Amino acid sequence: MTKLKVNKKLTLTALIAGIASLSACSDMKAIPSENMGESTAPAVKFVVVDTAQDSCFDNAGGEISCPAQGSALSGQDAQYAGVQPSYTDNGDKTVTDNNTGMIWQKTPDYKHYSYDDAIAYCEDLSVANHNDWRLPTIKELYSLADFRGEIVNPRNESENTPYIDTDYFDFEYDKRMAYIGQYWSITKYTLGPVHNTENVEAAFGFNFADGHIKGYETGYVFGTTDESVHAPGNFVRCVRGEENVYGVNDFADNNDGTVTDKATGLMWQQSDDGVRRNWQDSLAYAEVSTLAGHNDWRLPNIKELQSIVKYGGEVASWPAINTQYFTLTGDNTTADPLWVWSSTTQGDFKYSANYISFGKAFSKKNSAATTYYDWHGAGAQRSDPKSGAPADYDMSSENATDLVMTKNYILLVRTVKI
Repeated sequence: MTKLKVNKKLTLTALIAGIASLSACSDMKAIPSENMGESTAPAVKFVVVDTAQDSCFDNAGGEISCPAQGSALSGQDAQYAGVQPSYTDNGDKTVTDNNTGMIWQKTPDYKHYSYDDAIAYCEDLSVANHNDWRLPTIKELYSLADFRGEIVNPRNESENTPYIDTDYFDFEYDKRMAYIGQYWSITKYTLGPVHNTENVEAAFGFNFADGHIKGYETGYVFGTTDESVHAPGNFVRCVRGEENVYGVNDFADNNDGTVTDKATGLMWQQSDDGVRRNWQDSLAYAEVSTLAGHNDWRLPNIKELQSIVKYGGEVASWPAINTQYFTLTGDNTTADPLWVWSSTTQGDFKYSANYISFGKAFSKKNSAATTYYDWHGAGAQRSDPKSGAPADYDMSSENATDLVMTKNYILLVRTVKI
């Protein structure tokens, strides 16, 4: 900063007047001060960080040695190492993701906020002398997901592992139940109401306790300003960084049945093949596939698959994917939902694997109900049993019963660059 040279003979009155005159100059830019909390948003890159899942599992959920290529159950998440998570604790209550460039609030306040209050909380937050915090999008929030997590005992949090790296991020389970760890994103679900019987508006969040994306009640009746819906609220972890970078795809049609996302360096199968398969058969299909002259295709891990979801106001109808580039063949009904497998085992129920619902994410209000609704929203991440028949499983919870499928669709992926 340039120092002002002051004539010692100036009177005190003249000095004050001079300073006031300088302050009033309309063409003089304010000089940022550390104490003023002014910030420049960190540069951000759309890097799909690995899930961190490092074990392989059989259909029943037992941990196994990762199978050799060509063997049954080969091709699981743990067998393909993507961009590894890398964080820096800045020592000022913030954590930098060294891959994406985003800076995160290290320690939430563990209070439940409504959707609107969550946005306001981040806007009002001042941590590490920065005041440009904001509520993350669902893709930004999901970038932190760590699929080494699991809930072993919902009544004893000491036996559980959250879906976030606690070497860097502070985390507490909700005192009511260990599987309650939902965090808000700013991304609303715009295709329709969730919990259709109540006409509920929702925004997506990720549950760092049990590892799922779903839509949560914002408090509004869908499509209105009527804020009369009961909404229990979620936790908040704020972020800093350039907006409209992370999660923004840059697709190119290769005109050979494949699509390259130039933003992430991943090449995708353009359309599923119209066949629903169980998880083991899906892994096997991916491992031997040849498409567009390439034979290094695989089943995507769940974070890779989520990277191509088209969320919020970007999509006007199902499926929640860019239909200029991709085709999904399911009919978006309970008999044929638009659900696509990943290679990632779900930690809480290791006999299940994760999928993305590109269409309605069906559930019913409880096990006694007979009608399924779009309970979680297109773009939700859930899990299905790896084998057997749906009737073999009860995937119900205290509040809802998910539709169970044991066969889902496939979109293959390969890495163009890392």
